[in-house]
Formats: sequence, C-alpha cells, structure tokens
Amino acid sequence: MCTFRKARPDDLAQIWTIIQQAIALRKADGSDQWQDGYPNPEVLRNDIDKESGFVLADGGTIAGYCAVMINDEPAYANIEGKWLSDGDFVVFHRIAVSKDHLRKGLAKKMMEHIEAFAVSNNIYSIKADTNYDNAAMLRIFESMGYVYCGEVYLRGNPRKAFEKLLPATG
Repeated sequence: MCTFRKARPDDLAQIWTIIQQAIALRKADGSDQWQDGYPNPEVLRNDIDKESGFVLADGGTIAGYCAVMINDEPAYANIEGKWLSDGDFVVFHRIAVSKDHLRKGLAKKMMEHIEAFAVSNNIYSIKADTNYDNAAMLRIFESMGYVYCGEVYLRGNPRKAFEKLLPATG
C-alpha cells in the first residue's frame, strides 16, 4: 500500500531519478515539456525546503512525486480565459511517476491525495496546467473531471490550464 507524505531531504536522489525518467519519457513522446533544464535538482530541493514536495511511497521506495502548494502560482492570475472560481486553491506541479510504476494509475492516486489535502485545508478548488502535447496528463485531467479554463504562460511557454471544483463536505 502506498502512502502520500511530505518529501524529505533524503528522498531527493530517488525523486531526481523519477524526474529524469519523466523528462526522457516526455522527449520520447515527442513533447517539448521539461526539455529546457527544468525541473532540476535545485527546483526539487526548493520544493522540499518549502515543504511543498510530496511523494507517493511504497515502503522505502518512492513511486511518484509532485509539488503541492496553496494559492501559490502567480502565472495563474493572468489566465487567457476564466477560472471556475476566484477563491483559495491548491495547485500541483511536477507530477511524475517512476518508470517501474507506470500504467498503474498512480498519477491519479496522487491527484486523489491532492484533492484530500485540499479538502483537509478547507479548499475546494484544484488548479493545474500542462503542456499542449502532454497527451497522458490531458487524458488524466479529462478522466478526473478537470475543466479546461484557458491558457497560462509559465517560463514564457503557453500551457493549458484546468480547474476542478471539489464538493464541500461537512
């Protein structure tokens, strides 16, 4: 059984391996995403230092990684389009799964944990973006009920922006 937890500094080597695998996979798929030196170990270390890095761990093995933040994506203020909501939101970036764990639904599992994280913080909006040519992530967004809201620019590149509203419970 996998656990979703904050990444620790001693996780960095495994996380970087997973990110390098994802970079190679994006390239093999013909995608431009992550082919410009980003993300890199410094970005990942910063995630961990800010306590925004999370791992999906299977015992001592890390199966997946993502960064999760609250109200922390300045580029989202300048969407070409319209978000579904204007309040607090959780945003995730750099979601990646180890090549040894691909096609097991772990990206979706991490996204379910991100939704639970949001609700536990009384936040009912998840916002995210991806490259236009990241077919796998686009399929996941569609299958999990994310709504296309428009285009945002990160590091000068256009990205498809999505939002999912979560039901308020309690």
